[in-house]
Amino acid sequence: MSDVELKFDSHGLIPAILQAAATGKVLMVAYMNTEALRLTRETGYAHFYSRSRRVIWKKGETSGNTQKVRKILYDCDSDTLLLEVDPNGPACHTGNETCFFTELGKGDTVIQNAPDANDNIVSRIYQVIQQRKAQRPEGSYVAGLFNKGENAILKKIGEESAEFVMACMKKDGKNIAAEAADLWFHSLIAMAEAGVGPEEVFEELKRRFK
Repeated sequence: MSDVELKFDSHGLIPAILQAAATGKVLMVAYMNTEALRLTRETGYAHFYSRSRRVIWKKGETSGNTQKVRKILYDCDSDTLLLEVDPNGPACHTGNETCFFTELGKGDTVIQNAPDANDNIVSRIYQVIQQRKAQRPEGSYVAGLFNKGENAILKKIGEESAEFVMACMKKDGKNIAAEAADLWFHSLIAMAEAGVGPEEVFEELKRRFK
């Protein structure tokens, strides 16, 4: 046994590539922090860190498509992990065996998908909501909703939905935007309560409008 110095990024994360041990096929890429890596080594099943939800999750915890880890390798720069796994079902949330199932053709035009400022503001708001949920600071409106529980959160969404509908009926553009912001904000609180991150909504929208 020896000390191994791995290079985690400024956010304390390291990319981890999953590869099917039997076939050599690359299945997916995700990120680990030190705790996710520890859990992976101790349990023998792949665990990752969600950058948007800021939580550790076990691959296949809800779907049953777990990834049994045979071996963990690291590259020559010590900044990327390779996990040789025995997959129990598809690795991709789409139901495909691997996340890499779309070929980039020679004639395809590549469009750079730069980080979207609007996506970023939603993610930043969600991160603050997650902090309020975890820390419950006194005097925080969001922490107060979490303290009251799920029913209070869902009731608030019902109220904001009704106000949004009324604004739309009145064709009041400025108020529509304000009420939509209230509705989105409280929806993010409900999502945090349920453990669902905004990136899952983004991915679902992208899937629908491909």
